[in-house]
Formats: sequence, structure tokens, C-alpha cells
Amino acid sequence: MIRIFSLGLLVGSLFWGAATAATERDANTLQLGSVSALVAPLGSEEPEFAKRADWVMPIASITKLMTALVVMESREPLDAWLPVVKRDFDPAANAYSRIRLESEATRRNLLHVALMSSENRAAYLLARHHPEGYTAFIAAMNAKADELGMVDTEFVDSTGLSDANVSTARDLLKLVNAAFQYPLIRELSTSPGGRVQFRRPRYGLQYGNTNPLVHRESWGVLLSKTGYLTASGRCLVMVAQLAGEPRVVVLLDSRGTRTPIGDAGRIRRWLETGVGGTVAAAALDYEREKAAARQLAMSQTANLQ
Repeated sequence: MIRIFSLGLLVGSLFWGAATAATERDANTLQLGSVSALVAPLGSEEPEFAKRADWVMPIASITKLMTALVVMESREPLDAWLPVVKRDFDPAANAYSRIRLESEATRRNLLHVALMSSENRAAYLLARHHPEGYTAFIAAMNAKADELGMVDTEFVDSTGLSDANVSTARDLLKLVNAAFQYPLIRELSTSPGGRVQFRRPRYGLQYGNTNPLVHRESWGVLLSKTGYLTASGRCLVMVAQLAGEPRVVVLLDSRGTRTPIGDAGRIRRWLETGVGGTVAAAALDYEREKAAARQLAMSQTANLQ
């Protein structure tokens, strides 16, 4: 009995030690390659970790989460076939698309490839076929941002190709919490891939998810969106099962496709063990240079005002 009791004490002490390590997190130890970042429990607006979370920055295709939210709240039929038409204006950046002009796609399929694969023509068409037109759709995006209390957010297009689409990590937490309320947004944004059918003419296109973490069951990704522009760097927002509960992760402006994934891994390790990890030198140099440049730009803007 003494030996069993002693073993129980040992196991109990080991468990207590692990639990204590997991809860004793020093934010100063967490190194990330992203210029701005935030981590919070799903449904909360109180971050467990925040890094320059109030900096206003271009968000690239993270924009498409708001596009999806406006589509869902419009209650327009998802099975409606929409014509693929040419843009009414030139995009602010490269907008190459494999979707053929003068074909048709369902609203649901356009929403799917916009969220899963960041398809820009699909995101444009979702706005273009809004019942009141494209301009009204953009107005609805900004109205929804206001409703959610996203005070430092502005949208000028539905794709994120314009670097005038700006927000903060703190505002994006509110957007993710709102988008998560729609099961279809969760489903389509985390779909690993698939073939999407079009008609008139009839053809199919294969698409994949731009976030490699959706393919890893251990991550339990429940919502996802990536983004990239030269002005925004690599961006990632997602909801994933981290340290035993769903958490929102927002990562803005990092170098290369691997840095946001590495940052996500460092965040998970920090949540589970309290260990912050290290960032590759090139990614850290990028973060410092971009942060310094952005800080200078904000100071110059403040001086002009």
C-alpha cells in the first residue's frame, strides 16, 4: 500500500507540475516572426497574447472572411447559378483566375473557392452579384465591421487585392468570432480540397486549401483564412484546438509561407508548455525591418495630423 500510495503521489506531482508549466506563460518569452499577432479563446475579446494588436495594417485576403459573412447574412440562395462576368474595373493587383469568363458557377461554389483557395475572381463575383450591386456589397462589409465594433477597419474591395483594405489583429478577432457562428464558413474554409464544377460550358477545376495545417488532424483547425500581398506580407487567421480548447490565432505580416506556420507552432508550444521558441534569423530580420518601417510611417502620419 505504501508503494502504491507513493506512486500515486509521484504521478500526481508530475501531473500538477505539467499543468502548472502550461499555465505559467510569460508573454515576453514568445518569439514570433509576424509583425502583429494575437491569441484568444474562441468567443472572447480578451487576448491571452497580443503583439502590436492595435496596429492598422493591410490584411490582403483575410478580407474574404468579411465577404463570406456578408454573403451569408444576405440570405441569397447559395444554389443560384451566377454568370462569370468581366470586372467592371481593373484590380489593384494581379488577379489571375482559372475560372472562365462567360461560364457559370453557384454562389456556394464561389464562396467555397474564395475561402479555401483565396480565389479572387470568385470573391469579386460574390460582391458583383449582390442584389443591390457591388458598391452596396462593399458598404455592407463596412457596415458589418461597424456593427462588430471593428473601429480600425476599412474595406474597399471584396477580394483583398487592394492594400487599402486594412484592419488590426484586435479587430480581426471580432471578425473571426462572428464568422465562426456560421457552420458553412467553418466547413468551406477548412475543406482540404476538391473539384468544383462550372457550366455553360461545363468544366471542373481542382482546388486546394492555402493553409497546410488543415491537413493535419492534430491541429483541429475549425476555421481558416490566409492572405498575401507585398504590402501585407503573409497573413493567417484561424481557429484551432490549442492546449485543450478552441482558440483564435491572428498573424499579420510575416516573411514567406513558412513563417506563419512556424509562428502557429510556437504559439501552440507556448500555450502547452510555456516555452516560447525561437524564430529563424531571416524571418526575425524581416519582422524588425517591417515593424520599424511601419512605426516610422505611423509617426509621420501622426505628425502631419
